[in-house]
Amino acid sequence: PIIKQQKREGGTYHMQAILLKKNIVKVVLEKKKMQNVVARVGLVLDISGSMRTLYRDGIVQEAVERILAVASQFDDNGELDVWVYDNEFSRLPSVSEEDFAHYVDNNILNNETIHKFGRNDEPQVMKDVIRKYIKEEPADEPVFLVFINDGGCKSGIKKIIAKSSKMPIFWQFVGIGNSNFDVLKKLDTMEGRYVDNANFFHFDNLADVTDEELYNQLLNEFPQWLEEAKEKGILR
Repeated sequence: PIIKQQKREGGTYHMQAILLKKNIVKVVLEKKKMQNVVARVGLVLDISGSMRTLYRDGIVQEAVERILAVASQFDDNGELDVWVYDNEFSRLPSVSEEDFAHYVDNNILNNETIHKFGRNDEPQVMKDVIRKYIKEEPADEPVFLVFINDGGCKSGIKKIIAKSSKMPIFWQFVGIGNSNFDVLKKLDTMEGRYVDNANFFHFDNLADVTDEELYNQLLNEFPQWLEEAKEKGILR
């Protein structure tokens, strides 16, 4: 009852939840010897028709909060950059610990300017991610880009991943649900790249995954990429 009351009020409950997540991220980073990593963190969210239930049930809001906890440890201003996409895409306001509590409702579901629940077209939004970080706001820090999708990715993403392999962006794809992830499953064996700059893992149900399990998987290949990107001069 107390937690329900706090949840309705939206303040204390959410702050306690994000603090717990941040502490779990810290433990995972210590295990992986990544305590001193500084990176910009971005999140791309699928908002195609098959994602409708996950938005309605609060799973996407929870995902935003979980990835925000990573941004709070990596990013110097603790902000998480956010995009949503179906067959169109929108670059959304960054989210921080000050304004995350009802982010999905306020900025996505109740925002009539955002195209929702259509088909999925990943290459368009990926090009905008590159536009933001490489052309509009270039910086010395690497970009850790988490891309959440529920299957059926366009094969055109492979060309963009190959092209961006000399850029300071690591693409971490997270599949949810039991759809077709054939394109993403081939990322690890993809040829024609300067460095291996993408990883994919899959959960049937994101809501059932503990924070520790999620963060261990999320941060599994990023450390190797950081090392290789430094060796090859992509990062200073």
